Amino acid sequence: MPAKKESKVVAATKKPEATKPAAAKPAAKSVAKKAAKPAVKKATKKTVVGKALKAKKTIEKGKTPKNYRVRTNVHFRRPRTRIHARNPKYPRQSIPRRNKLDEYAILKHPLTTESTMKKIEDHNTLVFVVDIKATKKTIADSVRKLYDVRPFEVRTVITPKAVKKAFVKLREGNDALDVAHAIGII
Repeated sequence: MPAKKESKVVAATKKPEATKPAAAKPAAKSVAKKAAKPAVKKATKKTVVGKALKAKKTIEKGKTPKNYRVRTNVHFRRPRTRIHARNPKYPRQSIPRRNKLDEYAILKHPLTTESTMKKIEDHNTLVFVVDIKATKKTIADSVRKLYDVRPFEVRTVITPKAVKKAFVKLREGNDALDVAHAIGII
């Protein structure tokens, strides 16, 4: 019984021999295929010997391990690595935020006290109550857009009541009285 099982296993592992007819390929096609193949560069004797010698050296000497730096300090400073530019797959906001501090929000209203009237007449200066977050540059830009005048300089002050005042001095070509009339202060 055991002998039969062994013979079945041996028979299963053996591959059947493929029989190929010798005269199946015509001679003309084989010549055409050989001519169509690019010429393969054969390895010369020197390159084969050189590779063998190199392999022999590495076997005899062994691969040298990488030299590691001896650390004398206990602190590890992380090396600077490459920082890639952001390339998001989708926008984090559906629409960009609206600029809430536009020229209409920056200039709240003009001041119409006696001292401001004197500044308009004598110093060619307009006085506005402005948003507390407004800068001198944004105040000058908003005055230029709303009233079509070129400011010479802007001075600001924050009062103890947390109100920001802007003193906008106009250039000599622009008259503060005309602007005050256009606004409706005077």
